[in-house]
Amino acid sequence: MGRLEQWHPGMGIALEVTENLPATLCGKHYKVSKNIVKLDPLTLSLKEIQRLKWIHNLLVLTQSRVGNYGCHGMHEWAMVYSGADIRHAESAPLRLSQRETDEIVESLPITCSHFDAYRFFSPAALGLNKLRPTLRSREKNEQPACLHTNMDLYKWASKCMPWISSELLWETFLLAVRARELDMRASPYDLRQYDYSPITIESSDGRAEYEKLQKAISRRARPIRQKLIHQLSNITALTSQTTDQ
Repeated sequence: MGRLEQWHPGMGIALEVTENLPATLCGKHYKVSKNIVKLDPLTLSLKEIQRLKWIHNLLVLTQSRVGNYGCHGMHEWAMVYSGADIRHAESAPLRLSQRETDEIVESLPITCSHFDAYRFFSPAALGLNKLRPTLRSREKNEQPACLHTNMDLYKWASKCMPWISSELLWETFLLAVRARELDMRASPYDLRQYDYSPITIESSDGRAEYEKLQKAISRRARPIRQKLIHQLSNITALTSQTTDQ
């Protein structure tokens, strides 16, 4: 959250220095010359360049794919399957009994493509997923309908600071909040004490509602992802020129 409290103009924006520079514009990646301050790509280390290029490539690949709208948020259900570890038990009870929850997991297809969701599946549920996403296969599996992939835009934007604008970081954050709300409303947890009505994915009407809202999140994420790709393209192009010399 601290990154949201710091303002950065992003790559290619020059600011006139009139008085003392704000602390956020005095970082190692900023250069001051003739009363002008701006980001200097020559300050990037090879490791930082590689990280930015990897994120850019992941976003491009994700943007190019067709979304899978048939997952219906089953990843959260798979995480509590068999009752081995109810992650949010202290803050929210399950909507159904453990037996009923397990029956839902066993009766519906699970097609989770996101490694950071899949790795929290209960051990008994891992084999129920049609895919086997790993950290290394992230670039092959990430797709634009996935709520976690769209929430991750905030994570990737944070890792790219200060090279992208704070305005874009804020957009990714607001998107992540919306996606997480849908994620948890469709989960097996009962959040009515927090004024969140459940999306009953165990019913056909609930699955239809989830898919409708999931598509809305995906549509909202697409231009935000494209902005992030564009801003990263500017910096990766410059770093390619400097590293090739």
